[in-house]
Amino acid sequence: MLAPEVVLISDGGGIKQAAPRPITGADKVARFIVGGLGKAEVALTGESTVVNGNPALLVRVDGEIDGVIAIRVEDARITGLYYVRNPDKLTRIESETPLTLR
Repeated sequence: MLAPEVVLISDGGGIKQAAPRPITGADKVARFIVGGLGKAEVALTGESTVVNGNPALLVRVDGEIDGVIAIRVEDARITGLYYVRNPDKLTRIESETPLTLR
C-alpha cells in the first residue's frame, strides 16, 4: 500500500529514460508506474531482492536487467521508491558479497 505522501525518484543517468523530477503522492506515483507498464511491449519480470538492507525489486526486460527499485517502508506503507536504471550503477547488482565472521 502506498503512503499518501510517497515519493518516487528515478535515475537513468542520462542513458535510460527516467522521470526528470521526483514524483510525489500516491495517485501520481501509481499513474507513473501503471503508465510505464502499459507501454511495455516486452517481457517484463521482477524478482524480489535486498538492496542496502531494504526490500527491492530487480526489474528485467526481455531477460536483461533494466533496473532495481529499492523500497522504503514505514508503518506498513511504502513511503519511498528509488528506481535506478542507470547502467553504470547496476554493474554489480547481481553479485553477492559473502559475509564472514572474524
